[in-house]
Amino acid sequence: MAALICGSLAFDTITNFHGRFAQQILPEQVHILNVAFLVPTLRREYGGCAGNIAYTLQALGGKPVVMAALGSDGGDYLERMQGWGVDTSLVLRDESNYTAQAIIITDTDNNQITAFHPGAMQQAHRIDLPRRDDLKIAIIAPDGREAMMRRAQQLHEAGIPFVFDPGQQLPMFEGAELEAFVERARWVAVNDYEGRMLCDRTGLSLQAMSRLDLEGVVVTLGAEGCDVWIDGRCERVPGVAATEVIDPTGCGDALRGALLYGLEQGWPLRRCVELGNRLGALKIAHRGGQNHPVSRAQSGL
Repeated sequence: MAALICGSLAFDTITNFHGRFAQQILPEQVHILNVAFLVPTLRREYGGCAGNIAYTLQALGGKPVVMAALGSDGGDYLERMQGWGVDTSLVLRDESNYTAQAIIITDTDNNQITAFHPGAMQQAHRIDLPRRDDLKIAIIAPDGREAMMRRAQQLHEAGIPFVFDPGQQLPMFEGAELEAFVERARWVAVNDYEGRMLCDRTGLSLQAMSRLDLEGVVVTLGAEGCDVWIDGRCERVPGVAATEVIDPTGCGDALRGALLYGLEQGWPLRRCVELGNRLGALKIAHRGGQNHPVSRAQSGL
């Protein structure tokens, strides 16, 4: 069984600010904000939600099929995924744009400020969902607006259950559009901030949302773990202590890769999230979204 991963492929330029954003940004002066952060460390990583999710899912033994767009500078990224054994037959190469780029600043509290250039991601809607019998589950992760809307419609019509994971693209959609995503999805995955925004825009509480046709709503809470909403009831799944806290970039994607793996196996949602919390703790101890070691022993499988 294969899992379709719809989302972004990007290069991440990751920097660290050796201070706290809250000490540099004056709330009463945000209307004239002009702040510079000294970032003594800088590195470039392979990233994007689709690539990060595929990395963890493949390492766990799943079969990810990546549906995303790369730009003219994406040749190495394509070879990298193929080297893992990932199915890249649905990756579009757009030679007229650069691959999407994220520039991330992380402070000492692991808060992050990100600037994102979509590049080739804006052409992802040109990829059509193929007729394949092996695609049994999918995730719609952050991608181009039109691509995300097309994926939801196509997956719904094809009868392929999917996780709706709007991430940082959530503000692009109005309430009615978000409701349409939720109505077509089988599961929803958001962090706590996104969860509040999703509720605000749709007018639905997480409790009410979980009573729809969804099989569950997962709300990630960082080190505290996750809230799992099923049929109007919420259960806290405790977090897992990390050996080191190095870089939070991609922790949510690691959890989603584990979530897909568990759902492929037919596990209860709580067990899927427990695995996701363990993978998030493994990831945060390593830099970048695709450098953490994943083994069955480390993952508790």
